[in-house]
Amino acid sequence: MQGQILIIGSAVVIALIIVIVILHFIKKAEMKYYRNKVKNLEVQRNMVASTPVLVELSKVEPIIKNDKMEEKYNKWQEKFDFIRDKRLALIDDMLIDLDIYVEKRDYKSCGYRIAKTEIEIYKVREAAEHLLEEIKDITLSEEKYRAIVIKLKAKYRSLNKEFQDHRDLYDFMQEAVEMQLENIEKRFLDFETVMEANEYSEVVHICKALDTMIDHMEIIINELPDVLLMANRVIPNRMNEVQTIHKDMVDKGFVLDYLNIDYNIEESKKNIDKILDRAKVLNLEGAMFDLKTMLEYYDSLFVDFEKERLSRKVYEETKESFSKRLEKTNVLVKDVYDQLDDIKNMYDLNDDDIEVIHEVNKTLIVINDDYRKMIAKDESKSSPYSLLHEEVDSLTNRLMAMENDFDIALKSLGNMYEDEVRAREQLEEIQNFLKVCKNEMRSYKLPVITDNYFVQLNEANEAIQEVIKELERKPIVIKVLNTRVDTARDLVLKLYNTTMDMIRTAQLTEKTIVYVNRYRSKYEEVDKALNDAEKAFYKGSYKESLDIAIKITSVIDDNIYRKLMSIYEK
Repeated sequence: MQGQILIIGSAVVIALIIVIVILHFIKKAEMKYYRNKVKNLEVQRNMVASTPVLVELSKVEPIIKNDKMEEKYNKWQEKFDFIRDKRLALIDDMLIDLDIYVEKRDYKSCGYRIAKTEIEIYKVREAAEHLLEEIKDITLSEEKYRAIVIKLKAKYRSLNKEFQDHRDLYDFMQEAVEMQLENIEKRFLDFETVMEANEYSEVVHICKALDTMIDHMEIIINELPDVLLMANRVIPNRMNEVQTIHKDMVDKGFVLDYLNIDYNIEESKKNIDKILDRAKVLNLEGAMFDLKTMLEYYDSLFVDFEKERLSRKVYEETKESFSKRLEKTNVLVKDVYDQLDDIKNMYDLNDDDIEVIHEVNKTLIVINDDYRKMIAKDESKSSPYSLLHEEVDSLTNRLMAMENDFDIALKSLGNMYEDEVRAREQLEEIQNFLKVCKNEMRSYKLPVITDNYFVQLNEANEAIQEVIKELERKPIVIKVLNTRVDTARDLVLKLYNTTMDMIRTAQLTEKTIVYVNRYRSKYEEVDKALNDAEKAFYKGSYKESLDIAIKITSVIDDNIYRKLMSIYEK
């Protein structure tokens, strides 16, 4: 009992020692963590203090040549002094306080003060970097803006050369373009002047102005010759061509009022005058778009003219053929309509069948009326040929649809003779197809013909006999006859597919067995598989035999196996 108490006491003592050691290491690690935090803040503070503001300020001193620059320099110096003497000093005090709290192990207060110090360092760093950027804008201005102006000068020289090389293309606008080029050159001189005086605030405006002026001049140099060419030559020439063709076609009887050509030409001339007036002050905004739109319009008129010519030709041809077709249809429908009572008595038709003929006759009356209206428009020259063409096409389509309805109506009356002839022709085709099946089966001597074949053969023969019976019956019931013919045709086609499939399978099986047979002695599994395949073949199980033969080829040659499988699947 005393031994057990001793053991328990020892265990408790050891556990207490372990807990104390763990707590010691936790406190040590916690202190190390906060010391590292403070150390990292000191590093950040030193990085802010090392911002090269003084270096950049020293570069500003030699270029101070006016009161404005001196005023900026003094403000920057004051800002830097405030950051260094006030704000950095405050951070130093905060870091000292942090060291004290860490040593006292007041970690609760320490966490809050670390966050506050980080925020303060971030603010000071932002202020220092912003100040540095402001100073660099001046110290790097000359190099930066010189590089910009060099590119602008190269672009200007290229544009000036393009203008000088093709002065004639600018016609009466040469002087205006030269004046604008001179203004750009003056701006380059202004740039040199302000750079010499270190007035960098003005340099920005001059560079922006140069960039805008050169971009505008690029548009002028590139587009003005095309604008002048299109406005003075291309579009006026198109107008003259359009007016000439328009007059000639009107004299030949074409109706072109719907194109409003005279009005559109007058409007185009007004727009061209406006574009040229704007071009005189080098304003080409929207000019190319407007001119291209005009040119596309006049080009489209040539398409309209050609469309009218073609429409006239097609209309006259279609009108002639339509007139003859309509006349024939009128005669045919009148003949059937006049005999309608006799047809009704002969075929014992009901009112619904007769109604179809009445509807066809009504439709034909409307088509005749619309045709007469179209001819009246043509004779009075009140409609363009493109619309007349559309009308005659519409009439043709309506007449064709009516004729189709009329054909369906005539067929619905019943033409038993034609149905009987067609059925006899189809019977002959079906019987010939059956002979092909039998000949194919005789030509390839299969060891066994499956019962499935004989069942389908009997079904086909019986279906053919049913067709013959229907043809011999008087009167013939057409619906029943057609059903019998369809059934016989489907059964013979099914027999044909069965026959050809059986023969092709047997042929492929034989070829595969012959090929694999040469490897019988080399592979034991081949010998066994071939025996199974041959047994299945002579039993009439050709598909089973083929499956066995094809599968065993994979042992011999994988390529042969894949080829046979592709043939088999097809």
